[in-house]
Amino acid sequence: MKQRTIKHGYKVAGCLYNLVNHEVLPGLNIHADDFWNSVAEVLAEFTPRNQQLLATRANLQAHIDVWHTDPANQPFNQQRYELFLKEIGYLVTEKADFTISTQNVDDEVALIAGPQLVVPLMNARFSLNAANARWGSLYDALYGTDVIGDDNGAKQTKDFNPIRGRRVQAYARRFLDETLPLTRGSHIDAVKYHIVKKAFTVTLFTGEQVQLKEAQQFVGYKGSTAAPSILLCRHNGLHIEIQIDKDNVVGKTDAAAVKDVVLESALSTIQDCEDSIAAVDASDKTSVYRNWLGLMKGDLAEIIQKGSRTITRTLNHDRNYLSPDQKEITLPGRSLQFIRNVGHLMTTNAIVTAKNEKVPEGIVDGLITSLISLHDLKGTSKFKNSKQGSIYIVKPKMHGPEEVAFSHDLFSAIERHLGLAQNTIKMGIMDEERRTSANLKECIRAAQTRLAFINTGFLDRTGDEIHTSMHAGAMAQKALMKDEPWITAYENRNVRIGLQAGLQGKAQIGKGMWAIPDQMSEMVKSKIAHPKSGANCAWVPSPTAATLHVMHYHKVNVQEIQSAMQAEFSLPGTIDDLSELLTIPLLKNQTELSTAAIQKELDNNIQGLLGYVVRWVNQGIGCSKVPDIDNIARMEDRATLRISSQHVCNWLHHGVISDSQVLESLQRMAEVVDQQNAADSSYIAIGTDFGESIAFKAAKDLIFQGKEQPSGYTEPLLHQRRQEVKAMY
Repeated sequence: MKQRTIKHGYKVAGCLYNLVNHEVLPGLNIHADDFWNSVAEVLAEFTPRNQQLLATRANLQAHIDVWHTDPANQPFNQQRYELFLKEIGYLVTEKADFTISTQNVDDEVALIAGPQLVVPLMNARFSLNAANARWGSLYDALYGTDVIGDDNGAKQTKDFNPIRGRRVQAYARRFLDETLPLTRGSHIDAVKYHIVKKAFTVTLFTGEQVQLKEAQQFVGYKGSTAAPSILLCRHNGLHIEIQIDKDNVVGKTDAAAVKDVVLESALSTIQDCEDSIAAVDASDKTSVYRNWLGLMKGDLAEIIQKGSRTITRTLNHDRNYLSPDQKEITLPGRSLQFIRNVGHLMTTNAIVTAKNEKVPEGIVDGLITSLISLHDLKGTSKFKNSKQGSIYIVKPKMHGPEEVAFSHDLFSAIERHLGLAQNTIKMGIMDEERRTSANLKECIRAAQTRLAFINTGFLDRTGDEIHTSMHAGAMAQKALMKDEPWITAYENRNVRIGLQAGLQGKAQIGKGMWAIPDQMSEMVKSKIAHPKSGANCAWVPSPTAATLHVMHYHKVNVQEIQSAMQAEFSLPGTIDDLSELLTIPLLKNQTELSTAAIQKELDNNIQGLLGYVVRWVNQGIGCSKVPDIDNIARMEDRATLRISSQHVCNWLHHGVISDSQVLESLQRMAEVVDQQNAADSSYIAIGTDFGESIAFKAAKDLIFQGKEQPSGYTEPLLHQRRQEVKAMY
């Protein structure tokens, strides 16, 4: 880093120093030198603890590796294994029941169930799209996806296809019948929507006028009562707009002139500094922080070229209506913004010590993103994010209660230094590492005064499952992992333990991503399982997916589900599924696995690994739709890479596959990946020179050095190789 400023014993990269001093601090009434002194004090206090926690991780893993390779522990015995995990402190003793005491949590977190977006904060356009995804057109979401069939003349066309449009309208009317039922008849038969004596009124084709079965669902409107342009209703805490315009191209085709049904969709968004971005140096981190600043100040903008048109995308304004009693109503125009900092492992050169040692990146993230968030809390922003005056930080990849306690203490220190009330910073715990899953109750206890979120993450969790038990034996095929006992226990325990710790009405219990963004019909069929499980949010890959997924939260009242589950948990008899959670997903009948099946599994892993790594290393793309071996586009980030690399590494270690097989597959799949990316003019091929391609070297490293990587994480190797590519330009 060419330019650095020395502040209180630390050297700060010029780009970060200038961002903080000239763009972040103005308006906050914080002196620059005071802030950098706070940074120095927090780093001095927490860096040694951070390093000790990482040493504890490594020590526990070394004990587990030795235990699995010791002949005295064969044949494997589950009970003996669990006793061993307790002896080394991997499993901690559960203490008495408790209830979290989190306060000042926004309704989008505590009371309303709905979809949650996760987007790479490094990409301003994606960040804006996600923030603006609070409201989404149901008509557009249906028209533009496979939820609506394209047979019998109903294909998607550039211009409005009225045949497809009628299918969309019929689908939306059925949705309205389910969510906003009428006293008689159906929305399908509506010829007019209006307001009579303050009541939502529908005139049917028979001439009969009917109202909502539950009159209180009608909460507002725009336009006149005789001819409203918007009727606003609410169901399960979520808002629905019926938009009316007889002159609109769609409204002209509708008997009641309905041009659209707009749904309150993505209630919250996680702006991600972690797995979905490729930020490897001070310059990258500064860009990430600048985008968060734009969101918190409300002035983030992105210029987009669409054909001959230039569009400047900005944050949406709030939405205003009149209530039936003629009172003004304002609803948020944007989703509630969380930010996901990085975990405890990585270091950054954005700030270095006097000896040029990088400092823990997670600590820097906490300091800078919290400072930026003061613009929202102090009212210097164009828009309001948290009406309750809270900052929401998701902490990923924490291993057990001690690491959660570290994050809690770090947030407390940041609050003190920034003059914030204790527990202003709310914590989201990603339940994605095996030691956290096994000790979830105690992890929640460690953050009980600020917890606002727990979430299961199947992909990272599977990666850690493989790495933790790397020496136990060959793992089951990746596609069969979801059939293993630990998965069911993992998903169920997360909800049950969260509810027993009092998260209902105070915090989110979340579920993971739908990773196939082009298969929305299947998502609409299957993702309803998430609200049915008692989870009050689940991740979706796009604003369109949020609008489709929110229909599930109209079909399922999550608060009622959670209350019923609470009542069930209170019945006599305890649920003990820890042993299932700790059941290692080993490959069964390895000798019966055919050569073809082994090769197929290897090729699938290698193709996915290469498809992601080449974009990450060569183009700095941390999240995108990556075609799989069957050319199905999947939304991939580093978590997927962690599974693939660890799975190949595991099979290699146990002799299911050989070094030569892996190298052959790498070279063959490189050609496949190059072909899949042929239309991308900025793509750099990897199959033309295996000896020189940095991305190809990174892919090999992730496999052949996979056992030695801390917790099987991919970041150290990816960062190293990405920095090599950046140094070339």
